[in-house]
Amino acid sequence: MDISTLDLDKMKESAANACRLMKVLSNPDRLMLLCQLSQGENRVGELEENLGIVQPTLSQQLTVLRDEELVTTRREGKNIYYQIASPQALAVMKVLFDQFCGPQTGAKA
Repeated sequence: MDISTLDLDKMKESAANACRLMKVLSNPDRLMLLCQLSQGENRVGELEENLGIVQPTLSQQLTVLRDEELVTTRREGKNIYYQIASPQALAVMKVLFDQFCGPQTGAKA
């Protein structure tokens, strides 16, 4: 196998990983959850209250984020806290914030 084949294989793997991340981010609820978590750790109740996502949907979307290893959890008493675990997801969230939510940009499409 020559070096160009190795680079192509790595490129395909990287493209597949990027597509997986973008697929997860393509859901508005998950995108909002990651946006909120990009500001720091939150309890489940805080996420529900701050984002207005009802409990069944919130649980479903947090499960997807956990399964994709984009977030981690910790338990403190009865509370479960979530935080972003993926530096790639955090970097993408920063770009999305700058492009769509930052000053001077607004929510243009």
